[in-house]
Amino acid sequence: MALDGLVLGGERYEVEPALTRAELDISRTTGGGYALRLRFQARLEGSCMRCLGSASLVVAVDSREVSQPSEELDSPYLDGELIDLRSWAHDALALALPTKLLCRPDCPGLCPICGADLGAAGPGHRHEQEPDPRWAKLSELRLE
Repeated sequence: MALDGLVLGGERYEVEPALTRAELDISRTTGGGYALRLRFQARLEGSCMRCLGSASLVVAVDSREVSQPSEELDSPYLDGELIDLRSWAHDALALALPTKLLCRPDCPGLCPICGADLGAAGPGHRHEQEPDPRWAKLSELRLE
């Protein structure tokens, strides 16, 4: 099955390899509908959401759909007896993703002051503290 990449937070994440092996189980329900189950694994390649470096993530997807016309449970991926497997897999992959795609779980991200990669800069990366602007008027105070 060919999967397209995803765009998350303005960044594009590619599915590697583009062709993914999937397992599809279909069973007929007693009401004349279908119970569907789609399982596959996909590797995403893209930018880390904290440091913008390269990130790679393997996602296991296990998705189920039910189409039971007599009870108005219709799957948007099922049209009669045709399944739009590519759309279903794309949406299931998006739903299976973690909230943040990171290069590693403990990625420290970027320095909020200079933008340096804190993972490469190390724990010694520091900046001189700017004075708190709420106390600026006190510097004008002259005690004589």
